[in-house]
Amino acid sequence: MVTPVEQRIDALDALRGFAVLGILVMNIQMFAMPSAAYLNPSAFGSMDGIHGATWAISHLLADQKMMALFSMLFGAGIVLFCERAAASGKSEAGYHYRRNGWLLIFGLMHGYLLWSGDILFLYALCAFVLFPLRHRSSRFLFKLGIILLAVSSILYLLVGASLQFMPPEEIEVQVLPSWQPDAATMAAEIATMQGNWLTQMSARVPMTQEMQGLAVFLWGFWRASGMMLLGMALYKSRVLTGLADGSVYRRLVMLAMLVGVPLVVVGMVWNFQNNWQISSMFFGSQFNYWGSVLISLGFMSAILLLLKNGLVPALTNRLAAVGRMAFSNYIMHTLLCGLIFYGHGLGLIGQVERAGQLLIVLGIWALQLWLSPIWLRHFRFGPLEWLWRSLTYWKLQPMRI
Repeated sequence: MVTPVEQRIDALDALRGFAVLGILVMNIQMFAMPSAAYLNPSAFGSMDGIHGATWAISHLLADQKMMALFSMLFGAGIVLFCERAAASGKSEAGYHYRRNGWLLIFGLMHGYLLWSGDILFLYALCAFVLFPLRHRSSRFLFKLGIILLAVSSILYLLVGASLQFMPPEEIEVQVLPSWQPDAATMAAEIATMQGNWLTQMSARVPMTQEMQGLAVFLWGFWRASGMMLLGMALYKSRVLTGLADGSVYRRLVMLAMLVGVPLVVVGMVWNFQNNWQISSMFFGSQFNYWGSVLISLGFMSAILLLLKNGLVPALTNRLAAVGRMAFSNYIMHTLLCGLIFYGHGLGLIGQVERAGQLLIVLGIWALQLWLSPIWLRHFRFGPLEWLWRSLTYWKLQPMRI
């Protein structure tokens, strides 16, 4: 089964391209610095001047917002894939589970062999669970999505509240190492990642186990599943495909600006006033957790308004090309950043401050916005998209246009 180019939904492709590029703003921090600095910016690196401003802008506009948007699109993709399978007389369940079974394998390989921050494993896991809900109404999906989002929030608040009952030495041993590791621990992580590929595995494997274990239970499953259900609801209500009235998108943009942005800013101020203590992990993170949902809807709406009004078509067409190759471009991020920051390449981990990281991000954006349209002039799919589809349908898909 091949999805012809003309059957693709340009709005979804453009949104997906925007999201996959935006994800790199945050992901690069996990390549460039010790892992603790992703959650706790005070753990490593400068927060003064341009570097602090870079962090603030990245946090406000990208942190959890791009994952939220990408998760919504993935949820919409579940419904769209099953609709097309059913229309062609194929087994929805058979192809869905095979498709996401391979995605799970890709995620395991990506996480354990290349980069511990993999998201593919989590998405496949959520897809397995959410499949039976694909025919439910948009109202039901929206309500359940909010409930699932709230589960992670409640878990974090409960864990944070329980800290007062834990002995200080237990907090120091079990909690603080992941939030505020000492200088020796971070230096050891940097040295390990500056080693060869086999040396890196001693740090990568336990980090991936944590990401695909405890982090899934406390945060990842509830967050990703909740946003996927919102994406399903928005797809079914024609909002995510750009077919709703323009007033809907304008209201969502205003909601993001008037509620989402201030909520995230309040959280930033709260965390700095509390000196990024351990409470910031459990309580301070909640401002961005919920504010990011609204901001992601604002980004979605702004891009769809551009498409509806035919504005900046050169940019939106390039975003759509990046989105059609989202899997390949996502893995390209890992390959390029691995060559820049890890020991099998330049080994620059720990040596590039936040402003420098942003320059690298801009360079990779330029590369992918240039390369993706060129590739798609000659081929139907990105290379990994082709492989994934061929494995899903257990038949080599035609590649050349």
